[in-house]
Amino acid sequence: MNSRASPEHRSAGMSKEAIMVSLADHLIYSNSKYPANATTRDWFETAAHSVRDRLVERWMETMQRYYEQDSKRIYYLSLEFLMGRTLSNAMLNLGMDEQTKAALYELGQEFEAVAEIESDAALGNGGLGRLAACFLDSMATLDLPCYGYGIRYEYGMFRQSIESGMQVEHPDNWLRYGNPWEFPRPELLYPVKFGGRVVEYKHEDGHLRHHWVDTDDVMAMAYDTPIPGYGGNTVNNMRLWAAKSSRDFELRYFNQGDYIQAVADKNESENLSKVLYPNDTTEMGRELRLKQQYFFVSASLQDMLYRYKKNHESWVQLPDKLAVQLNDTHPSIGIAEMMRLLVDVHHQTWDEAWSMTTRIFSYTNHTLMPEALETWPVAMFETLLPRHLQIIYEINHRFLQQVMHHFPGDGALLQRLSIIDEGGRRRIRMPHLAIVGSHTVNGVAALHTELMKRTIFADFERIMPGKFVNMTNGVTPRRWLNQANPGLARLITGRIGKGWVTDLDQLQQLRQYADDAEFQKEFRAVKQANKRALAELISKRLCIEIDPTSLFDIQIKRIHEYKRQLLNVLHVITLYNRIRSGTCSDIVPRTVIIAGKSAPGYAMAKLIIRLINDVADIVNNDQQICDRLKLVFIPNYDVSNAERIVPAADLSEQISTAGTEASGTGNMKLALNGALTIGTLDGANIEIREEVGAENFFLFGLTTDEVEALHRQGYDAMSYYRGNAELKQALDMIASGFFCPDDSSRYQEIVDVLLKSGDRFLLLADYAAYVACQDRVGELYRDTGEWTKRAILNVAGMGKFSSDRTIRQYAEHIWHVAPIQAQTDTGQA
Repeated sequence: MNSRASPEHRSAGMSKEAIMVSLADHLIYSNSKYPANATTRDWFETAAHSVRDRLVERWMETMQRYYEQDSKRIYYLSLEFLMGRTLSNAMLNLGMDEQTKAALYELGQEFEAVAEIESDAALGNGGLGRLAACFLDSMATLDLPCYGYGIRYEYGMFRQSIESGMQVEHPDNWLRYGNPWEFPRPELLYPVKFGGRVVEYKHEDGHLRHHWVDTDDVMAMAYDTPIPGYGGNTVNNMRLWAAKSSRDFELRYFNQGDYIQAVADKNESENLSKVLYPNDTTEMGRELRLKQQYFFVSASLQDMLYRYKKNHESWVQLPDKLAVQLNDTHPSIGIAEMMRLLVDVHHQTWDEAWSMTTRIFSYTNHTLMPEALETWPVAMFETLLPRHLQIIYEINHRFLQQVMHHFPGDGALLQRLSIIDEGGRRRIRMPHLAIVGSHTVNGVAALHTELMKRTIFADFERIMPGKFVNMTNGVTPRRWLNQANPGLARLITGRIGKGWVTDLDQLQQLRQYADDAEFQKEFRAVKQANKRALAELISKRLCIEIDPTSLFDIQIKRIHEYKRQLLNVLHVITLYNRIRSGTCSDIVPRTVIIAGKSAPGYAMAKLIIRLINDVADIVNNDQQICDRLKLVFIPNYDVSNAERIVPAADLSEQISTAGTEASGTGNMKLALNGALTIGTLDGANIEIREEVGAENFFLFGLTTDEVEALHRQGYDAMSYYRGNAELKQALDMIASGFFCPDDSSRYQEIVDVLLKSGDRFLLLADYAAYVACQDRVGELYRDTGEWTKRAILNVAGMGKFSSDRTIRQYAEHIWHVAPIQAQTDTGQA
């Protein structure tokens, strides 16, 4: 008997009246409140549970569908999922947005106030985690059977405040009031082992066996969150693991009066899932980070194998039922863990296990920077994961034997390819393990993939031709246009229909309206409303008044030297000097808005944040400047803040040094919302420029080849400093303490990095081209019609950058997984 309910027989209706009944019931039975004494938080909880009811029915139907069809499933392993808020997204994807808002209004509640109560699920740092969230949305929308696996961090990415211009990190206790979207699964507990020793013995069948014994065990407990696709036909699962102690309480310590020690083991074990990205500048922090990675990978793989074995007696079909995607190197220990589980626990032969493993795993690389390619000390593995070290040694030995047979006598090649870096303190190269153990490795933009094959992984490309492929990133239009920018979404739908929400290529139809005066007027009105809303937010939060008619020049991303927020600041100082000197009295009014967090241990990035704020303090309070130039740093950049900033942007700053940014997705979100891009030929900028048209993109700066050539021939930063009066003036002002009169040497380190330490990211080499390009930006902004036309053409050209397109390519070319669609009333999919 089919236990699934057809849509018309679902208990939770979608009409306004049915939603009002749900809200009234949940207010009483889930929150124990009457309307008269209910707080806004009570109403949020009530709304969340009412929406969740409708999610759960579709979620259970989806899971049942997968089991019935015994479908191959995608398992997306990511240390980060930057989900943001769920309420509005779920309402839109389920098609109950207007009804829910209307129901709340009739009950005396404003939806905006209710939605604002929800905390961001900040289980990520930046682009990596937000990409994972977009991918989960797309997989559900495309009816692809998928599980997302990660960690249920008790404290997410820190909450950033700015105090005396400096970043200060505060705990992000996003679970303070609970999480109405998650379902604890106390019955789903898996042991995760650390430490101990490995015992070898010969089994009666003659095979050598290994037992990992005397370990310290932590229990991984599952928390499930439903992920709805657009239309609500498919609701997939995100399973996050929380660490639970295997020993809650040591009674003997309690009886001795040592109450702290009585719970010490419990506290130490559960620290594993406390904090996203512990500070890895200490040995203890690095060890905790490795333990986090293994913890969630081991639990996830145990869960996958348990699910498989419930329906299959043999292991033969395992690669036909599992597609495991490693989102960067963080989960790459999964290669060794899968081998341990198959060989040690399920007693497969090495060759059988390796054949299955290499057909199951695929790996996404997200960086070209050598220092960001994760490695771990062999000594740390010896202590924490001794069995995995043995397995990695064996994988490496067999791999290098194969290489040696094909390239005899090339010892240097073997050293470069080895999973073990033998230079100095021996380290395990996790990207190498991921490459050797995966059937496919992908980059995330065309340039990134090409550089990957040409530079950091050139030797692997030589011996494994065809293994490296490109999957250009994308963003979900459901959140980043339909939800974040409802005014623009309505305008687009009014012209071309609603189909663009699931087929972003339909935005091409907007090209016919680029010169249409009426459409331009409506487009500008939407943009202006978004800018006013952001200006009001900045005024309310930061007490800074900005002109909503000024050019909103936006740079929002993680603070890092290669992303070159410092180049942006140099331009602000240059504009400031021009206004003060009277050389450009008719300058186009500009508001430069920067947001982003620095890693807690990244001293230079934190110093750059302080410089931004010190420059802002001088510029914004100089009476001579008035409203012609403002600089604003918005603290605590997260998904919810991005949803407010992105729709208001006129100009999108994508100015990383060519060859350093893997892809970028902020560039896509901003262009999708009608911002023109100023950028280098880096990451996905190249493909965006191709799609929107070169004339609709402000290009500047050295190319990747020119960057390489400049470094080869010897880059002299001082020559640029001496040869450009405006650049020299700006740097001298920073060095002299103009922006920090209370501490004149505060920014000497920044100037020294640029002038004495080689200016690694070539800010000075690109400065003149950047400033000249910004001058062109200002001139075009004067021409309202032409600017609007180019903004419309940017929106129209963004079809390629939907994460739906990316996921279709993964499913077809890497995972080989087909959609599992819901049955209609006629029984047809």
